[in-house]
Amino acid sequence: MSGRFLDCAQSPRVWLGVHSDGHNPPRSGTGEQCPGMNANQLDIARMLRANDGIIARRDCPQLQDSLAHLVSTGRLRTVLPGVYADPSRAEQALTRMRATHLWSRDSILTHEAAAQLTFWPELPVSDVRIALGSRRQGCAGFAVSRRRIPPELIMTKSGLRCTVPSLTALDLCTSLGGEAIDEALRSRQVRVADLYETIALTRKRRGNSDRRLLILESREQPWSAAEREGHRLLHGDGLRGWTGNYPLPLLGIVYYLDIAFPAANLAIEIDGRAYHDNATTFESDRWRQNDLVLTGWRVLRFTWRMLTEQPQIVLATIRRALAV
Repeated sequence: MSGRFLDCAQSPRVWLGVHSDGHNPPRSGTGEQCPGMNANQLDIARMLRANDGIIARRDCPQLQDSLAHLVSTGRLRTVLPGVYADPSRAEQALTRMRATHLWSRDSILTHEAAAQLTFWPELPVSDVRIALGSRRQGCAGFAVSRRRIPPELIMTKSGLRCTVPSLTALDLCTSLGGEAIDEALRSRQVRVADLYETIALTRKRRGNSDRRLLILESREQPWSAAEREGHRLLHGDGLRGWTGNYPLPLLGIVYYLDIAFPAANLAIEIDGRAYHDNATTFESDRWRQNDLVLTGWRVLRFTWRMLTEQPQIVLATIRRALAV
C-alpha cells in the first residue's frame, strides 16, 4: 500500500496543503506538496484533517470516485456505509463514535460508548451501540437498535449525541449489574434521585424490575461492588444509623468514608477485589486512616472475601464496635 496519501494526511502542514506563511500552494503542477496526489485527493486530505480523520461520502458527492479509489487501494477504510477513515484511526473508539454521527445525524450513542464519553472514560468499547428512530443496517463493530429515547435523557458531549449518565448506567445494568450504577455514582455525575427519575421516564422498558432493585440497593450510594455487598449485609441485618460514602471534612481534606456510623464515630472501610493492585491507593488509605484515628474515629477494615465468605463474623464485629 502506498503511504504517500497517509504521509500527507498525518503531517498538518502537508495534510492541509498550507505553506509556512499560511498561503495555500498550487493545487497541482510543480508547486504541489504531495507528488502523485491530484486535486480531489488533496481536497479529501483537507477534509479528513478538519474532521479528525473521517469523511462522509454524502458531504462531498463530487469526490465519490476519488473516495472509492482510495478505499480500493487501502488508503481509506470503510467504517460505516458511506463513511470512511484514515486506516490508522479506523479502529479507535472515538473515530467509530464520530462515524455514527456522519452516518446518521439522528444517531444516539448508548451503553459503553456513552459511558466512555461521559462518566466512565476507562470503559472499553467493543461494539459501538447506537439508537435510531428507524430501522437501519449497520456493520461489524456497531450495534444498531430501533429505540425511542425521551429528549430529557439525551445530551451532547464532544459534539456527539448520547444518553445521559443516569440512563447509560441503567442500560449497562443488563451486562454489568450494579457496577455501572456504582461507577456513575462515584463520578458524581449521577444521583440516586436521577436514577429514579430516569426509570419513571422509561417505565415500560423490559427489565425495569431488576433495575429498580439495583437502584434500591444503591440508596446509600455504594461506589464499588464490595461496598454494595457491605450495604446488603447491613440492610439485611437491620442495622441502622449508618451512611454510605459519608463526607467528613478533616484537617482541610474531605474524606468520603465507605460506611460511617457518625453517632458512634465508627468508620467501616471496605477493600475491594482489586484493592491491593493499586499501591497508591494502599498508601493513601493509610494516611487517611491515621487522620481518622488521630481525630477520634475508630476504623474497621473488611475485604471482599470477608464480606462474601464470613458475613456473620463481619456483622458481629461491627455490632461489638457499636456496643463499646
